[in-house]
Amino acid sequence: MSRAYDFVVVGAGSAGCVLANRLSENGRYSVCLLEAGPADRYPWIHIPIGYAKTMFHPVYNWGFYTDPDPGMNGRRIYWPRGRVFGGCSSINGLIYIRGQREDYDAWARAGNQGWGWDDVLPYFRRAECNDLGPGPTRGTDGPLSASSIKARHPLTEGFIAAANELGIPRTDDFNGGDQEGVGYYQLTTRKGLRCSTAVAYLRPAKRRANLTIEALAQAEKVLFEGNRAVAVRYRQNGQSLIVRARREVILSAGALQSPQLLQLSGVGPAELLKQFDIAPVHVLPGVGENLQDHLQIRLIYECNQPITTNDELRSPLRKLRMGLQWLLTRSGPLAIGINQGGLFTRALAQSSTPDIQYHFGTLSADSAGGSVHPFSGFTMSVCQLRPESRGYVRITSSDPQQPPSMQPNYLSTELDRQTVIAAVRLTRQLAATGPLKRLIRREYRPGSEQQSDEQILEFCRQYGATIFHPSGTCKMGSDPLAVVDARLRVHGLQGLRVVDCSIMPTLVSGNTNVPVVMIAEKASAMILEDCLQADAPAPRAAATAPELSTLAS
Repeated sequence: MSRAYDFVVVGAGSAGCVLANRLSENGRYSVCLLEAGPADRYPWIHIPIGYAKTMFHPVYNWGFYTDPDPGMNGRRIYWPRGRVFGGCSSINGLIYIRGQREDYDAWARAGNQGWGWDDVLPYFRRAECNDLGPGPTRGTDGPLSASSIKARHPLTEGFIAAANELGIPRTDDFNGGDQEGVGYYQLTTRKGLRCSTAVAYLRPAKRRANLTIEALAQAEKVLFEGNRAVAVRYRQNGQSLIVRARREVILSAGALQSPQLLQLSGVGPAELLKQFDIAPVHVLPGVGENLQDHLQIRLIYECNQPITTNDELRSPLRKLRMGLQWLLTRSGPLAIGINQGGLFTRALAQSSTPDIQYHFGTLSADSAGGSVHPFSGFTMSVCQLRPESRGYVRITSSDPQQPPSMQPNYLSTELDRQTVIAAVRLTRQLAATGPLKRLIRREYRPGSEQQSDEQILEFCRQYGATIFHPSGTCKMGSDPLAVVDARLRVHGLQGLRVVDCSIMPTLVSGNTNVPVVMIAEKASAMILEDCLQADAPAPRAAATAPELSTLAS
């Protein structure tokens, strides 16, 4: 038995929740949303600092690992991915960043018409409710909150002042298209709670009669009739079920699982499909290729004053005070999260726009989401914004339950290696500048003895990790490795689109969550526009001369 809807959306994550809302909004079309994980009822999802509780959670997180990466001394890098309503927007670090004007203009120059900065800005604004107020680039009426950090922390202020002394200007808004500057991030929070896409988009829509949401429903395969996608097979409660799509199947499973699902369905590189005896529906060499990610280099410092979040978390009394502050006023450290300070600047002189980004955190741990150190510590994390390194995602089995092979190939180009070395040196400059230097006892990691380029690069290889932005594996374009066109339709197939961060031709300069929301806003508008065109009555053909004579008689 199978049910039929106008649209079947796979993945209730950052993009899927937006699509479910917008496609069901006018009441004209029915939508079925499939999510492999559960509803977002876990309390720590909604407390901003709580992503440490979901970073390794076996229920709400896929908990992927990459293949051993030669650029990272053969280490397998942990890649958390949301497995819950809201997807990664329910477990991420809440940073509200769009990227640079030049990112999107480069997409358009590569042949993706309609994806330049001026084209996508209306969709960023449509999504946004920004507490900075109206402006030429800001929105104030959208469902997704962009909230400023009101409290000022002495460590973050020291970081900002140090950057100012190095000539980097202070800014309150990183999202106007030109990012360069230092300041406090805005967060996807609302009144001290996380504002995921499940909260912003899915919650207002979930009671609509034309929207069906299936939780714990893992998609296994897209089904085709000829070259048209017509259904999705999924597993729920131990049963294999099928849901049909009268109009379109839309994959929003993310940069790791959208290409995996395409490959399992017979859409991908010919040799890969042959290797696992998967009958090809359509050969597309680029499915799973072009994988890009931001590599995070974390420099950790011991503070000479007990003013860090480490100190708060190690004291039962201060933890109680933090909890009461959040419960009573929805403010304080629990309402902010970990990373407060941001900085975009150039590490390399030849870069025309900022090429690195900092996440300044008032705590320290060996890894993101790990236990804090037993000293007063803080972290300056820096990442290269536009890496040249490219990897891939490829199935390892025809079993949908098996995770794919994920190989990022970090630091595989000379530019990437030069950039991370320069970024570490700039971080040390910041730490050595008066306003921040006065708060530092020592550099804990990598340690002051690591000085040469070779030593710094080795530190990056041994301790670098993802900052959670894998993208690009179903890239938009018209070149041989492109998977979707500028309307996000899969090349060579009908009734099938991909709408998530996998469609990015090149990684945006910053955190990827808000750009994915924009992509889904724009995609929903294109899909509805295509439906209107398809449903419009065909123009009546003019009668030919013989027909006219017949009518006259």
